[in-house]
Amino acid sequence: MELPKHPHHSLFIFVFGLVLVFPSALSWKDAVTHVHQFVIQEASVKRLCKTQHVMTVNGMYPGPTLEIKNGDTLSVKVINKGKYNVTIHWHGVRQMRTGWADGPEFVTQCPIRPGGSYTYRFTVRGQEGTLWWHAHSSWLRATVYGALLIQPREGTNFPFAKPDRQSTLLLGEWWNANPVDVVREATRTGAAPNISDAYTINGQPGDLYNCSTQDTVVVPISSGETNLLRVVNSAMNQPLFFTIANHKFTVVGADASYVKPFTTSVLMLGPGQTTDVLISGDQPAGRYYMAARAYQSAQNAPFDNTTTTAILEYKSAACSSDPIMPRLPAFNDTPTVTAFSTSFRSRERALVPAQIDESLFFTVGLGLNNCPPNFNGTRFTASMNNVSFSLPSNFSLLQAHIQGIRGVFTSDFPAAPPRVFDYTGNVSRSLWQPATGTKLYRLKYGSRVQVVLQDTSIVTPENHPIHLHGYDFYIIAEGFGNYNPKTDSSKFNLVDPPLRNTAAVPVGGWAVIRFVADNPGVWLMHCHLDVHITWGLAMAFLVEDGVGKLEAIEPPPEDLPICS
Repeated sequence: MELPKHPHHSLFIFVFGLVLVFPSALSWKDAVTHVHQFVIQEASVKRLCKTQHVMTVNGMYPGPTLEIKNGDTLSVKVINKGKYNVTIHWHGVRQMRTGWADGPEFVTQCPIRPGGSYTYRFTVRGQEGTLWWHAHSSWLRATVYGALLIQPREGTNFPFAKPDRQSTLLLGEWWNANPVDVVREATRTGAAPNISDAYTINGQPGDLYNCSTQDTVVVPISSGETNLLRVVNSAMNQPLFFTIANHKFTVVGADASYVKPFTTSVLMLGPGQTTDVLISGDQPAGRYYMAARAYQSAQNAPFDNTTTTAILEYKSAACSSDPIMPRLPAFNDTPTVTAFSTSFRSRERALVPAQIDESLFFTVGLGLNNCPPNFNGTRFTASMNNVSFSLPSNFSLLQAHIQGIRGVFTSDFPAAPPRVFDYTGNVSRSLWQPATGTKLYRLKYGSRVQVVLQDTSIVTPENHPIHLHGYDFYIIAEGFGNYNPKTDSSKFNLVDPPLRNTAAVPVGGWAVIRFVADNPGVWLMHCHLDVHITWGLAMAFLVEDGVGKLEAIEPPPEDLPICS
């Protein structure tokens, strides 16, 4: 396969992650197309002693796991038999030139209306490991989500000894209510939405909740085995710690990129993040709890302080034996989070952009709207660079861009906050209210981009998982306090930084990311705490076409939903 000619081609290859998984001769002759049908429909699900009617895919909660190989194509027809508008986002898939398949509602497409359908068609190349898919409309992803597993392509192997077994663990949240009603009530009152009633592993709360023991997830292991665990944080609003009693993890991948292996006893994943780990069956035959609970960095904010469990069960263990419970970090154990997040390194030397064409500084955080229209009182809001993002409702942003439709968005998202202030200090209340707008930032094709993501202490500092659609990026540094370009640039790792699609910006701190804008289209960047994107903690990049067909977005599919 011949790559399109472009001055940044070495970067193109590495941003793609191809150096880790490609042989010298590029060939996709063994690639196949996987055809699936997702029917969005309501189904009865019983959790915590109560039966709820929730939105599902094919009647399954969580939805089906899709498994492909690097280089394969997916064709997924989504039929909406539910009562809500819906879209599906393929979280972490690069979507090279196939932005129409990315899925965020009113960004790359209008929603699939009840009774409608749409087929997502895209090829996954240069990515291996664990990704996932989820609804990107309202709060439907509380129950509409599933795993996307990308195995090594034919003729290649993992960059570590082949595991004896692979298991996928989707961490989630459960409400004893309709999640759409939960967010609608919060929107009506202007307050924070009600916290969840349970966390789940593969849809099951586990032994520590009422009426849940008989359905607790069991993961088998044999003595002497090595198992590859694919862990996904599918929760709506909560970063989560995850651990297994008496077992160590060897981290080997994250966000469908391999990393230098390192050992840890606990993981922390922000919503949207995935982590691949190896565990060994090196403990006495028995039953060991796998457990997840909240990492809560926002001071005095209510949160679900429960613990979900599954069981790692040795095949020779007595079924009647009580599982051993692990010790989990305290809910506010930021030092453990920092030690974990700063351990990630790319497996090979990474060609990080050394020269930068676009140097951007984005504040991220909460706010208060003191004078919302048609509302009596103050409501929570959120913003990036003091702009609270507002989605259009008559066209998608990508449609408006491609068709030249005026009045849908502007291209003046600020490259820096309008005012410089002590971002993590005691912020004046005069800075707590952002402006509202549908503002995009325009990037030329091939431009080399650096973004400083700076948390603020407005209302409260918080760890924000920031996800960029359509791209992987290198996290070259992170730290606490206000980012200082004169001193903090010395901390940049330009040798082997991790390649991610979701960056957990430290509470009261900052992270610096770099990427090459080699994928034309409109790409949302947002906090993956869904309550925050609901409040406007988002922006979007408009990446222009380059030269020629291979540097331009593909034409829209004929069945692309239109807004009515």
